[in-house]
Amino acid sequence: MRIDLNSDLGESFGPWPMGQDAALMDSISSANVACGFHAGDPGTMRATIALAREKGVAIGAHPGFQDLAGFGRREIKATPAEVEDLVLYQVSALAGMASAQGVRLQHVKAHGALYNMACRDRALAEAIARAVVALDPSLILFGLPNSELLRAGQAAGLRVAAEVFADRSYDPDGSLTSRATPGSVIHDTQKVVDRAITMVRDNKVIAVDGSTIALQADTICLHGDTPGAAEHARVLRRALEGAGISVGSWSD
Repeated sequence: MRIDLNSDLGESFGPWPMGQDAALMDSISSANVACGFHAGDPGTMRATIALAREKGVAIGAHPGFQDLAGFGRREIKATPAEVEDLVLYQVSALAGMASAQGVRLQHVKAHGALYNMACRDRALAEAIARAVVALDPSLILFGLPNSELLRAGQAAGLRVAAEVFADRSYDPDGSLTSRATPGSVIHDTQKVVDRAITMVRDNKVIAVDGSTIALQADTICLHGDTPGAAEHARVLRRALEGAGISVGSWSD
């Protein structure tokens, strides 16, 4: 068995440091790099790409709403055309910076509220897929299993990857529990590890109400801004490989 292990990185901007990028790069296989709208800035984007290249980590664009104050986690009313434009703009920027360093993007993963909205709203999902196809139809689109985002990507002819979250709880419908709900972010390393292995090996996860959700797992996300993220990633990668599950990007 094989799995991709990804993390949201490059989210520092200006004088504000964010995340544990350098330490996480030693354990993950793919990095979702913020593109300057919800977080990140040109210098951070460039430095994150350089670090990923040095560590042999595949690079993806992580576009979100233009919402630095809310870290892209606030739902913003936007038309499909507006979403298509903001995704194309951000992915193009990161692709250009990557090209300048001799690197190609592997994938696109929307951030925060944009991701969650597109997973349930087909029109927004199709807007994201159109933007990706217009820029580079070889890019892989990440999204929740059984979501409108993956269905739109497949309909547009893109390769898609079903993404599961080791450090987040799930509602019974397969969506991520709101961060406003206590316990929605999982901090216990062993629990993170156990959930991830179950999702990969058994294709299921236990929801907050105790029900079992069937899902496909192509890539596992660990949020880079979660306290202890680097330790989660280090222990998880070791545990996955110990369970006979190899870790590697889609580009390997």
